[in-house]
Amino acid sequence: MKFKQNNPIEPDINLIPFIDVLLVVLIFLMLTTTWSKYNEMNVSLPSAASPQAAQDNTTWTVSVSAQGTYAVNGSTLEGRQIQDLQKALSGLGKSEGNLLIKADASASHQAVVNVLEAARFNGISKIAFATQQASQPPATKP
Repeated sequence: MKFKQNNPIEPDINLIPFIDVLLVVLIFLMLTTTWSKYNEMNVSLPSAASPQAAQDNTTWTVSVSAQGTYAVNGSTLEGRQIQDLQKALSGLGKSEGNLLIKADASASHQAVVNVLEAARFNGISKIAFATQQASQPPATKP
């Protein structure tokens, strides 16, 4: 019996379609990549060595109670309108002093906004809010 001899065929690998697919993927990645530019902000920080003139900045305190009454530096105001606050804050200069707002936790937002409006009408720009750190409940031991 005569058997037929099988000649193994060498596999032929064509690399051209593979290279084409890689180039398409490379072009896709290049087109979809975001080229971000980092934004920088110039900040001039004060130096500790620079001499600063002693400024006499006064701080005025406006307290807002839960009922909506105002007190400027401890003296209670009669009215609750913005005009009353404007008159009380008229002695604080535009650039010479600071305004500290102390509001009760249950005071209305409108009462605090009235203080901000009165400060804006008088040209006061240095405004701060007094905060109180909430007390932590005692930790329970397991």
